[in-house]
Amino acid sequence: MYSQFCAAVEERLLRYVQIDSQSDESSSTIPSTATQYDLLRPLVDELTAIGAQDVTLTDYATVLATIPATLPDPTSVPVIAFLAHVDTAPAFSGTGVVPRVHRNYDGGSITYPDAPGLVLSPDGSPYLAEKLGEDIITASGSTLLGADDKSGVAVIMTMAEALLADPSIPHGTIRIAFTPDEEIGKGVRLLTPDGLGADFAYTLDGGEAGELSFETFSADKAVVTITGVSIHPGTAFGKLVNALTWAAKFVALLPAATRTPETTQDRQGFIHLTGMEGNAAQAKLSFILRDFEREGLASHGALLESLCATVRAAEPRLQVTCAITPQYRNMRYWLENDMRPVELAAQAIRDAGLQPVYRTVRGGTDGSQMTEKGVPTPNLFTGQQDLHGPLEWISVQDMARAVEVCLGIVRLTTTG
Repeated sequence: MYSQFCAAVEERLLRYVQIDSQSDESSSTIPSTATQYDLLRPLVDELTAIGAQDVTLTDYATVLATIPATLPDPTSVPVIAFLAHVDTAPAFSGTGVVPRVHRNYDGGSITYPDAPGLVLSPDGSPYLAEKLGEDIITASGSTLLGADDKSGVAVIMTMAEALLADPSIPHGTIRIAFTPDEEIGKGVRLLTPDGLGADFAYTLDGGEAGELSFETFSADKAVVTITGVSIHPGTAFGKLVNALTWAAKFVALLPAATRTPETTQDRQGFIHLTGMEGNAAQAKLSFILRDFEREGLASHGALLESLCATVRAAEPRLQVTCAITPQYRNMRYWLENDMRPVELAAQAIRDAGLQPVYRTVRGGTDGSQMTEKGVPTPNLFTGQQDLHGPLEWISVQDMARAVEVCLGIVRLTTTG
């Protein structure tokens, strides 16, 4: 039963979330922030202490490890990998996280000592109503919690500990990977299939108990650069072409009632303006483009290109460019050709007394890129909720259920 894992996953999550490990999209280093090593290095020590083999911190800031097979012929079963990312989202502070455990949740409102007006309740987070009697972990109100994805790290570590403590459990070779910079789309950029060394894998980075995802957004990044004509404002009459003014006009041309994150849901894609910087001489607008289908993603890029052409035509003295960079693609394109990893996980979820909840991810996971590289990698639940903000929370029992499901997947690969 999952309850035997509650204490271990709770202790690990409480310890991990107090380590600041936010990533930084503006950085060009690997990892993007040195603080991520403050979690990566202790994970190396922890894996070594519980008996994992081949424990390595790579030069691309990924922790890799092996749980050796206990089967006499490990080649008779596939090698499975389990992945989670150590970084937290740069959208909200992750510095000085003070986790709080709310025992035996009673169904009421949860308040925060560092943000008196902040309230977590089933009214705003309906899944919370299903957690009566469970132990809920939140932060204190001034930071995010970091359950995305330190809960995944805690689940995988607890699974690894259980397997290494009991060599009588039959299983094949299992690989573990803890990655940096997933929140900025760079988590497994340098991790190769050979480096991971698995036939298929799972990311532990999902929501409610039973959730299983094999479809994600496809994603591109776009940067529109507007270069004007700069001149002293005192002599600017008829000569100045203010890049910031035209950047504002460009933004005004974007769809407002459609194609934005706040106006789309389910399978609808969007264009999301994420940053503006510059001066009168030059301005840059940063976007992320998201869609479940290649055609939709291409249409978002085409719209930006067409708006660039419109602005150039309106003011020929401007230089306006649009640079689009691919980020990741919908894992469904590859998984639909071989659904065995998904079917295996669905059976393990049922065996744990849950029902599979198939959910499209309006975002991406490290699994998106690993699947594209040739290692099928669907995403499993950990219980994390209301991510990237001060209301983030998770149930201890959901994390323990995720451990049980991971162990179930391991068992099913040996018994069928």
